[in-house]
Amino acid sequence: MKMKRRLLLLIILFGYQTIFAQDKISESEKLISTAKVWGFLKYYHPNVADGTYNWDQQLFDVLPKIEEAETKQDFSEVLTNWINSLGQITECISCTSESLPNHFEKNFDLSWTQDQSVFTPELSALLESVERNRYQGKPFYIAPSGAGGNIDVSNEPNYPEFNWKQKKLRLLALFRYWNIIEYFFPYKYQTDQPWDEVLQEMLPKFLEPETEQDYHLAMLEMVVKTNDGRSRLFTKYTSEFFGRKWLPVKFDIIDQKAVVTGYYNYDLAAENNLQTGDIILEFEGKTISEILEERLKYLNGSNMAVKLKNTYFTLFNGNSEVVKLKIERNKKIQEITAARYEYSQFNYRAPKQEKWKLVDENIAYVNLGAIENNEIPNIMAQLSDTEAIIFDFRNQPNGLMRTIARYVSDQKVEFYKKIVPDLQYPGKYLWQEGSTCGDGQLRYMGRIVLLVNEETLGNAEFTCMCLQTNPNITIIGSQTAGVTGNATDLELVGGFKTAISGMGIFYPDKTEIQRVGIQPHIVVKPSIESIVAGKDEAFEEAINLLTDYDESAKLTTVTN
Repeated sequence: MKMKRRLLLLIILFGYQTIFAQDKISESEKLISTAKVWGFLKYYHPNVADGTYNWDQQLFDVLPKIEEAETKQDFSEVLTNWINSLGQITECISCTSESLPNHFEKNFDLSWTQDQSVFTPELSALLESVERNRYQGKPFYIAPSGAGGNIDVSNEPNYPEFNWKQKKLRLLALFRYWNIIEYFFPYKYQTDQPWDEVLQEMLPKFLEPETEQDYHLAMLEMVVKTNDGRSRLFTKYTSEFFGRKWLPVKFDIIDQKAVVTGYYNYDLAAENNLQTGDIILEFEGKTISEILEERLKYLNGSNMAVKLKNTYFTLFNGNSEVVKLKIERNKKIQEITAARYEYSQFNYRAPKQEKWKLVDENIAYVNLGAIENNEIPNIMAQLSDTEAIIFDFRNQPNGLMRTIARYVSDQKVEFYKKIVPDLQYPGKYLWQEGSTCGDGQLRYMGRIVLLVNEETLGNAEFTCMCLQTNPNITIIGSQTAGVTGNATDLELVGGFKTAISGMGIFYPDKTEIQRVGIQPHIVVKPSIESIVAGKDEAFEEAINLLTDYDESAKLTTVTN
């Protein structure tokens, strides 16, 4: 009998331990769920979204209770009591969970509120009630900014006396930024890594950075994970990590090799035996691909073409004055030692750009990055008798779209649509009509070619979209930056500044332009051979097309 009792006791004890173990909740699970609940209540709860509470302080107050919770039930009870303490929620008669015809919902997902592996049914029901009766007034933490549909998130403290050693402030920084992207970044659905996974991956790096530099690198890595060309972050500590000394040459990354394309200081480059056309194979004993693999998580950009363009800020700079390079020159490999310098030592001045020229009597070239809006009428008057114009968009035009369009767009049609945040239902967006391009009168009768590459960014891409309303325009070059929509400035906890694309821009048929970029009709990517020879292959392709023009060429051009 005693043996049976002991066996029964062991079975009961084992069963209790098994149930307890299954019900136990990890610190990571608690903090990830807390981040989501805190952000959700911030933008949804009627008594929070109106600014009644100091919401940061509410987080600081609840974190110790969260830390003490050991089981799912304990954790859910803490959150349930917290939500109930915020006051009664009035029923929202006008709220509906149904989609509106003009809703864009690729970013919207509140299914996590019903995750029974973390939340009790009572807590999930409470969160569902908050969604069903969400705030419909003027939000305190989010506001429209300008007429375009961007947002303003500046109505909260940035903690200028920020101390990185304070765990609660590091968590606040992570929670706040993650939720802004979760609810108000129109291109969240396009990120390489699902945004939920970003929270999981970044949490340990914000929880336990060993140094202040580690914390700053964690902020940078998190910002880069938006895959948005506007999402940059420069701080004292990120600059020190990458280094403040630079090689005196420009370079492009092609086929996992760095090709020297120009100089920031010719004399210093010559002193260090560096020449245009040199192919850098190794840097301090590492191949370019190895360095890229290490640094890629810190390279911002909407696509790989832009990330590779931004490597000048991360690849060869550092803090030591001398480095070893393995280079290829004239098909011979050699090892050299080169010095690095403070950027100010270059005394660099960007070369004056040619505004426009006649390639021959029938073909003109116009560098849109070098001209002002008021110069366009005079330039177009001088080029009125030419048979073709090559417009170079491999730069940043300065507000030229409307004026250029009057000459080369023969239709007055809508050239884009946009999505803007639905502030009454955070996470959802509203489709809105875009504006038209041109005035319906074609003033230049010749053929048009646009040259593009990864330096065609933002306003330049928007201008290309406008000019594409003319079906007779040919685009030549490589993938553009894929950055559209006006910038929304963000300030991270501690006053660190970054930005995101604040509204979603699409073609009229709702095809994406963000990350994808403008797609050339004829794809021409620079090769190592062309750079070494100093050739502009895209420009040469345009000349060939216009010199030996054949309608059938447009039917056989390569599109990607």
